Amino acid sequence: MGNNLYDEKSIESLSPLEFTRLRPGVYAGDCTYSTQLLVEIFSNAVDEFRLGHGNQIDVTIDKDIITVQDHGQGFIPNSFREDGKTILEAAFSVLNTSGKYREDGTYEGTSLGSFGIGSKITTFLSHWLEVCTCRDKQQEHIKFVEGVFEKRTTSKVTNNVPTGTIVTWQPSEEFFKNTTVEINVIKTLFKTVSCLCPGLIINLDDNGTKTTYQSKYGLNDLVDDAVKDKELLKNRLNINFEEGKNKLDLVMTYTSNYSSTIVPYVNTGLTESGPHITQIKTALTREMNKFFRDKKWLKEKDENLTGDDIQEGMYMVFNYTAPSVSYDAQVKSRITAIDTKPAVAAFVMALNSWLEANEKEVKNIADKAINARKAREAAKKARESIRGGAKEKKAVLKLPSKLTDCWSKDRDKCEIFIIEGDSAGGGMKDARNNEFQAVLPVRGKILNCQKAALDKMMANAEVRDMIKAFGLDLDVKTGKVAYDPAKLRYDKIIISADADVDGSHIQSLFYTFIWNFCPQLILDGHVYATIPPLYKITIGKEYKYIQDDAALEKFREQNKGKKYLVNRMKGLGEMDASELEETLLNPDNRQMKQITVKDTAKADVLFDQLMGTSAVPRKKYIEEHSKEAEVEF
Repeated sequence: MGNNLYDEKSIESLSPLEFTRLRPGVYAGDCTYSTQLLVEIFSNAVDEFRLGHGNQIDVTIDKDIITVQDHGQGFIPNSFREDGKTILEAAFSVLNTSGKYREDGTYEGTSLGSFGIGSKITTFLSHWLEVCTCRDKQQEHIKFVEGVFEKRTTSKVTNNVPTGTIVTWQPSEEFFKNTTVEINVIKTLFKTVSCLCPGLIINLDDNGTKTTYQSKYGLNDLVDDAVKDKELLKNRLNINFEEGKNKLDLVMTYTSNYSSTIVPYVNTGLTESGPHITQIKTALTREMNKFFRDKKWLKEKDENLTGDDIQEGMYMVFNYTAPSVSYDAQVKSRITAIDTKPAVAAFVMALNSWLEANEKEVKNIADKAINARKAREAAKKARESIRGGAKEKKAVLKLPSKLTDCWSKDRDKCEIFIIEGDSAGGGMKDARNNEFQAVLPVRGKILNCQKAALDKMMANAEVRDMIKAFGLDLDVKTGKVAYDPAKLRYDKIIISADADVDGSHIQSLFYTFIWNFCPQLILDGHVYATIPPLYKITIGKEYKYIQDDAALEKFREQNKGKKYLVNRMKGLGEMDASELEETLLNPDNRQMKQITVKDTAKADVLFDQLMGTSAVPRKKYIEEHSKEAEVEF
C-alpha cells in the first residue's frame, strides 16, 4: 500500500472561481450542453418582468455565443462597494451576492434566483462574459475573461436608451462537451415561461431564425397543446389566487389517457418533487372522495379511491409564487421546504366550487376513477397469476402453458413468435431453432385494447399470457404494465400472421395491445412482424419464394418463355415445417420488418382513428388512405 497519511499539502482551499471550474457540475448540473447558463441568465430577466420592470426579453444565439437582454430596471451603474468592486461586478463574480435573499427586499423573496449563484457560474464557466447595464442616464460595461475581471467602461446616455441589462458570453469547451445550447429545450422553456407570465414577450433569434413567444390565455395555452383532442371536460378548473406574496395559478382537466400528468412550477421554475406537489395531490384525493360519497357515487361499503385512481387521465399545471423557498441544489428541481398552506387552502376552496358547478362532468371523472380501481384490482389478481399465486412466499415466474420456450440463457439473442392458432403454432414449434426461438400461439383474434376498459384487458387470457411470456410485470398500485428492460425475456417480439386482410387485422390488434400496455417495447425497437411470401415458384427441381404481386410481375418479365409453376402460398397453419423454417424462421432467409414510431402523438391519433370506438374517423381514414398498402407512423 502507498503512504495514505495526511501531510501539510493534503488539505486545500479553493476560491469560488477555482472550485466552480474544477467541479462545474455542482452548480451547472448536466454539462453535456451549456444550456443551464442560458437558463440562469434568462431566469434573472424573468424575475425583472415579474417585479414589474419591462415586458420584453430578447435572446440571441449566434453559434455558441449567447446574448440575453432584459428591459428591466438595470443595476445601479458605477456604485462601488467597500471591497472596491462595483455592484454590477460583484453581481457577476462574487458568489452568494444577490438582491433576492430577503422577504423584505426588492424581490420580496419570491424570485426564482435565490442563491446568488446563477450569474457567477455563467461568468466562471465561460471564455468571456460581458455585461452592460443602463439606468439613471448612466451606463456601465464590464468584461470577464476566463472568469476573471478584465475591464470596466462607463458613459452617460440619453433618455432614448432603454434601461435594463445585456449579458453576452461564450461558454468554454473545458467545462461543456457541447458549448451550444439544446435549442429544443430552450424553445420549450420560452413557450412555457410566456404562458406562466402572460404579458411577457420573448424574442428568440436562433442563428438568424426569429421566433416570438407570447401567451394570450396563460396556462390554458399550455394545456391546449398537451391534451389536444383527448380532453373529456368542457369546463376546466381554473384558479387565479393571490394573497400577499402568495399566488397560485392552476389549470386542471381530464383526458381519455390512462396516465396522469402534473406539471408543477414554483416561482416560474419547473420542479420535480416537494411538499407543494404532495399536498395538492393529497387535497385532491381527499376532496374528490368526499364529493363522490356525498353524491352516492361511492357507496358506504366501498373503500376510498386511491390517488392513482382519481388522477387517472388528469392533466394539471400550476405555478405557485411563494417566499423563502428552499431547494436542494442550484438547478432548483427539488424543493425541500415551502409554505403550502395558502396554496392548498385556495385549491380546496376552488376545487369544491368547481365540483358543485360541474357535477355532470365530474360524474365522468368518478366513473373513470372507479374503473381505474377495478383495473387495479384486476391487475393484482393477474399479477398473482403471473407470479405463481398470492400465497407463495417467494415470487416465481409462472410461464403460460402454451408457451414453447427456448433454452438459451443469453436473452438478448432470443426471440418469441406470437402466432394465431394452434395449428400454425405447431408447425412453428417443429421448425424453430429451440436454442433462441420461442413460440406462443394465441387463440383467434386478441382483444381490441383500444376499446376495452383496463379491467377487461387485465382479465383477458391472451393478454395475460403475453405479459407473462415477455417478462413484463403488472404494477398493482397503478394497474399498468411495469417495463424493466433488464427483465425482458426476448430481444425480438415477432407477430406472425397470414398475408391477408384477416392477418393484417390480427397484426393491428397486436400492435394496439402493445401500444396501450407497453409502448416502450415499440419505441425501444423490440417489436417485429414477419412478411410471409405470397407465392412459391417451382422451376424444375428448384424453387424460390416471391413476396408479393409486384415481385411476381417482375419475375415474369425476367423469365418470359421459361416454364415454371406458380403456387399461391397457403396460410401459416397449412405450411409445412420446412416452408416455415425457410420463409419465417431462418434469420438468413426470412423477410421481417421492425415496427417503429417516429411521432408518438400521431401514433396516438392513428390508433384512436383505426381501433377506437367511433366509426366516423375510421371511415374517414379508410377513404383517404384506401390506395395505400402500408401505414408509416
